[in-house]
Parts: sequence; structure tokens; C-alpha cells
Amino acid sequence: MKRLRLLRGTTPDHAHRPPLRYFFAELLSFADPVVRRLRPELSVAKADHPRVVILFPGFATGPNRMRYLATQLERAGHKVKRWGLGHNLGPTPETLDLLSARICEVCERYGQKVVLIGWSLGGVVAREVAKINPDCVAKVITMGSPFSHSPYSNNIWRPYQLVAGHTVDAPPISTEISAKPPVETVAFWSPRDGVISRRAACGEPGERDRAVALRCSHLMFPNSPDCIKALLDELQGDGNRAAS
Repeated sequence: MKRLRLLRGTTPDHAHRPPLRYFFAELLSFADPVVRRLRPELSVAKADHPRVVILFPGFATGPNRMRYLATQLERAGHKVKRWGLGHNLGPTPETLDLLSARICEVCERYGQKVVLIGWSLGGVVAREVAKINPDCVAKVITMGSPFSHSPYSNNIWRPYQLVAGHTVDAPPISTEISAKPPVETVAFWSPRDGVISRRAACGEPGERDRAVALRCSHLMFPNSPDCIKALLDELQGDGNRAAS
């Protein structure tokens, strides 16, 4: 009954939610595995300086949902690692401790700082871990991650509360979600995102170093050719992309 009560509530007036037409358009992403077979293979150039990357999956998803992205990054020569926690059901002090140990272990093993790439809630978690271990993190790249504005600025806060077991404005970790980690932080966002508000995913200038606008749905961030190309640019160290 307690979990069911978390489905109740009213979206505050100050929250900003994506239009419902974009939310329902997210269903088109389920056809992507078929569409992908019909389009030419993505052109991927070899990286001049291969990086070590850890992928953080989105809410209620696991590493398999980011397998295509991992394959494309590996084609460029990057070393891509899983986050090691299975499905993402939300941050807790215990998960942050486990991820901190994971990042430090990968950093020590490969002798270089790691790049954290987080999709949706995974990006929020990646930012929090980078705050704890800045000496092990080279950069954090978020994809449609709700780190700014209001925790209600999305279309799934009720399902999130049901699964996570807490309200979105009272997470089980003590932190200021919008505070920028002390490392380079890049926010990918999309005006076509039907799940997370653009205001929440783009953030304010003081909350991230740069914001990159893409044109894909929320569920397509890990598979969108444009998003993958933008990630490859970031890993290559291309700082000439337009920032907002």
C-alpha cells in the first residue's frame, strides 16, 4: 500500500513537462532494432586517443540496453566497461559506494581517468559519483538526465516513485542534484524528448560546463546515430561543438 500511495500526488505548477505528443512518440523507438538493419552501418573513425568509458544505464534498464552504443564506441578504439550494478533502480548510499570502488578500480587498472556516460537517471548517478571521486573521472556526459529544474519536470515521476520507493523530492542520498561535479560536465538534451523536460536535462550554465542539443527521443539516446557521433566527438576531445 505504501508503494501504491507513491503513485498519487499532483505535479507542482513550477514543473515543466514535455508535451504528451512527444511522450507517445517515444513508442516509435521500439522499432529501431528493425530500422537499424535497413540503414547503412554507422561510419566510425578510429580515435586518436582511445579513452576508458563506463556506461550508466537509464532508469529500470541495464547494460544490455546500451550494448549498441558500447559496440560503436569500441569500434572507435575506446575501452567500454559496464557499471557493474545490473538494472538501475535509483541511487542509494550503498550503490554510490559500490560505484566509487568500481570507478577507482577501473582507473587504476588502465592508468587513466575514466569518462562516465550516463543515460537519463544513469547520468544523475554518474554526476554524483564524480563528485565523490573527481581524481578518477575525466569527464561526465549525460544524455537526457534530469539533474536540473524540478524533480517533477518529467512525465514519469509517478512510476519512478513506485519502483524506487521514495518521492522524487526526497532521494535517499544527501546531495544537491543540480550542483556541478568538479570535473568537465557535458549535458546532451533534446527538444523532442518526451520523458524528461529540456529544462531538466539541459541545465543552467553553472550546473554543467556545456550543453549539446540533439534531435532524438528520450529512449533513442543510446541508439541515435546523431547522439553516438556527438559522443565520439566528445571522446575525441572536440570542444568546438556549439554550446548553449
